[in-house]
Amino acid sequence: MLRMCVKPLERCLGRRSGDVLLWHNDLKPHSSGDFSIAVVQANSNLEDQSQVYTSPSATYVGVYDGHGGPEASRFVNTNLFPFIHKYATEQGGISADVIKKAFSATEEKFLQFVRHQMPVRPQIASVGSCCLVGAISDGELHVANLGDSRVVLGQKVSDGGKARVVAERLSRDHNVSYEEVRNEVEAQHPGDSPVVIYCRGVWRIKGIIQVSRSIGDFYLKKPEFHRDARLMQYGHHIPLKKPVLTAEPSIISRKLKSQDLFLIFASDGLWEHLSDEAAVDIVYKNPRAGIAKRLVGAAIREATKKRELRYKDIMKIERGIRRHFHDDISVIVIYLDHEKASKHSKIGFTTAPVDIYSHNEDKVVEDPLLLKN
Repeated sequence: MLRMCVKPLERCLGRRSGDVLLWHNDLKPHSSGDFSIAVVQANSNLEDQSQVYTSPSATYVGVYDGHGGPEASRFVNTNLFPFIHKYATEQGGISADVIKKAFSATEEKFLQFVRHQMPVRPQIASVGSCCLVGAISDGELHVANLGDSRVVLGQKVSDGGKARVVAERLSRDHNVSYEEVRNEVEAQHPGDSPVVIYCRGVWRIKGIIQVSRSIGDFYLKKPEFHRDARLMQYGHHIPLKKPVLTAEPSIISRKLKSQDLFLIFASDGLWEHLSDEAAVDIVYKNPRAGIAKRLVGAAIREATKKRELRYKDIMKIERGIRRHFHDDISVIVIYLDHEKASKHSKIGFTTAPVDIYSHNEDKVVEDPLLLKN
């Protein structure tokens, strides 16, 4: 069983910066290098969750960006890694199939939790979470994604005899702001028009949500919820002929190369303000220690410029109100030290976890369904 960090967020991450809503761990080791992690809160309740699991032979990374409330992201934060660990142990190692099974099991377990909570909290059916996972083992990287969190690779290339680092996006944004995603969603619902609607300046599925894949959001997936009178009283009556969201992740697998230097996993709160190239450039040109916090700071500075403010002005704004300036932002930077990785490549999969660094709050384990396997 994985040891999960369920202490208050600031004690899980260990350090809090001058920004009282920003927590971070500057640098920690993992199986094939170092990692840095940071999160800044903007919502009244932190809806982002993230975690890194390290063992001698594997590293798992997770970024979960909740919406409609924090319950789904917290649930994923508690349950997804144990499912990955369970299926990887059964199958002798990590694989795309293992990750897909873990996503499906997490979705099904959250569905049970939502059904259990509906009598007292009917709005729980409208809570969901994007889900981005990376797994590094035996020199191979697997990335699975639901929603619009993103992982970007920093890769060294030779340009006219000079070395430089370029950005390569390794995940696909499942967001209907992209035309290809809109076309994909509409093609899946030929008799349920309109599915994607332009409203309030952006494209949204049924005029509600931008992401097309998630954990949760069962009122957009299951008739039992979108027809439930308890939920309809909150204005969530959405007539559907078939589910308009899915929990089927897009997965890529690739062998890591010697020129692959680092990976940036982050919720869309970062990518809203920094391009892939800008983020990679920051990581490449600055020291490792505190690099995730540096990326968060760079995104917030870009957000404040748009409002003609400074970062120190934003730091005075309390959570909830701060959401008007930027979103919750989670960032994990994974450095890839290939010499270190090769020393562990012959160990194989281990069932003895070493450590987990995670955001989570005590109340995430209050309900017994969260602890039940």
